[in-house]
Amino acid sequence: MSHFNRHAMLPDLDHDEKARQSFVKSLRGHLASRVMPGNYQVYASRVEPQFKAETGRAPADQHEVRKIMEKDSYYQYWSAMQRRSQELLWESVIEPTERQIDSLIERSKALSKKAVKGRKKGTLRLDPALKVPRYHTAADIHLQPGGYHTDFTADDVTAGVIYDNGIYIYLNGALGPENNTMGDLLVGFFKETFAGRKPARILDMGCAIGNSTLQWARAFPHSEVHAIDVGAPVLRYAHARAEALGVPAHFSQQNAEKTDFPDASFDLVISHIMLHETSKTAIVNIMRECHRVLKPGGIMLHLEIPRGKTPMEKFMFNWESYNNNETFAQYMTDLDLKAVAVKGGFDPATTEAVEYAPRMTQEQKNYSEEFFWKIVVGRR
Repeated sequence: MSHFNRHAMLPDLDHDEKARQSFVKSLRGHLASRVMPGNYQVYASRVEPQFKAETGRAPADQHEVRKIMEKDSYYQYWSAMQRRSQELLWESVIEPTERQIDSLIERSKALSKKAVKGRKKGTLRLDPALKVPRYHTAADIHLQPGGYHTDFTADDVTAGVIYDNGIYIYLNGALGPENNTMGDLLVGFFKETFAGRKPARILDMGCAIGNSTLQWARAFPHSEVHAIDVGAPVLRYAHARAEALGVPAHFSQQNAEKTDFPDASFDLVISHIMLHETSKTAIVNIMRECHRVLKPGGIMLHLEIPRGKTPMEKFMFNWESYNNNETFAQYMTDLDLKAVAVKGGFDPATTEAVEYAPRMTQEQKNYSEEFFWKIVVGRR
């Protein structure tokens, strides 16, 4: 875990806790780089040929691939190991969090109150009356106990602490030392595509712990950066984390489907892998809300994980849907995101869904092949 930036809002780890997290991180890296690719080999060498021999054709879609792959012993082995590694991940970060939760809550309060001379301060605004949408409450996303929204005690930050620790292990460190890669990626795309633009007000939707939000605040230090999420514990943590890292941002508890911001109040609205955590109805509402709060000439950018192109790739991407509580992600696979944005009010002539592959660090190359992200681009 040596490359992880262990800021003031993370729990202190003893020897055994460090070793346990290091083991889980290594296990997941091994499964991703050495075991998972074998599924494609098994499919090509025996599963698909057997299906063709029996039916005279190739599997028509990911659903047919799923029916035959789930009967294969190699896939069953990898899938069981992958699921268990996800459970081990949460176990490894929950134990030190629970052990220190009282002091972590006190740290968050102190950081929220602390004023630093010569530096702007961020804000936190919670809404106890906000109804958390069913697509968050129906299942614990990524198997994280309690999801992103559950308070286990007063002024809780548990969900944020274990999420920050957990996602670093989840992708074997590929998200960067502050889980900042997605923010850097979208900032880079924005600067390449809209060179010279300096948005005065930025809104990050579905910000969770603000790990991507802060990269925008750093990239545009004179901008007013707002970030919203439905989960109170991740927002408390996000605010304290931002103050610990010395980056001001304004966090508020809101549903991206309907915010309390005025019409035409932002130059740029963004999100980082939020859309696949929503629903068929919500995703259109979110696009409509983006259109409403953007100023004329404003820009919308939603970063999303691609869902694969071949039936086998789509099936493998959707392992998360069937085994890791990514319930809506399977429906995102064949969703026309440009059409969804247009349905939300954006002009089809200036709206697009593009594939984007940024330059990868050596650590990321060690972990995975070149990865093409999907970005929904809309202009007001």
